[in-house]
Formats: sequence, C-alpha cells, structure tokens
Amino acid sequence: MAVPTFKEDELGRRWDKCLADAVIKLSGGLVIGAVSSLLLFKRRSWPVVLGTGFGIGLAYGHCERDVATVLTVSHSHAPQNKA
Repeated sequence: MAVPTFKEDELGRRWDKCLADAVIKLSGGLVIGAVSSLLLFKRRSWPVVLGTGFGIGLAYGHCERDVATVLTVSHSHAPQNKA
C-alpha cells in the first residue's frame, strides 16, 4: 500500500535540497574565486565576490525551477470549465 504524498511534504523536501545545493554552490564559487584571486589576480577581492555571486545565482536558478514544478498546477488536476 502506497503512502500518499502531500504537496507540503514535497515542497519541504525541495526546499531542503535547495538549501543544501545553495551551500555547495556558494562554497564552490567562493573557493574558485579565492584560488583564482591568489594565483591569477594578485590577491584582488573581486574574483572572490564574483565567484560567490555566480554560485548564489546558479543555486537560485536551479531552486526556482525545482520549486516551480511543485507549485504549478498540472493540467490533469486543473478545474475544467464546461460551457
């Protein structure tokens, strides 16, 4: 017997996944920015800020698409107008 899943539960799982993805991408961008700052740009701060911004932007875009799939109404569950 299958346990029914509720949209709230699925949304909670997606938010948890988004938070973990954001931490990973933010830290990855920070590390890449710091390494490129040390090796290529004579210890300037803008590569660190740019890498962190790219990480946040990637995580936001991915999370927006992921959560939108839960929040949109599918055509099979949409109310139909019978005229």
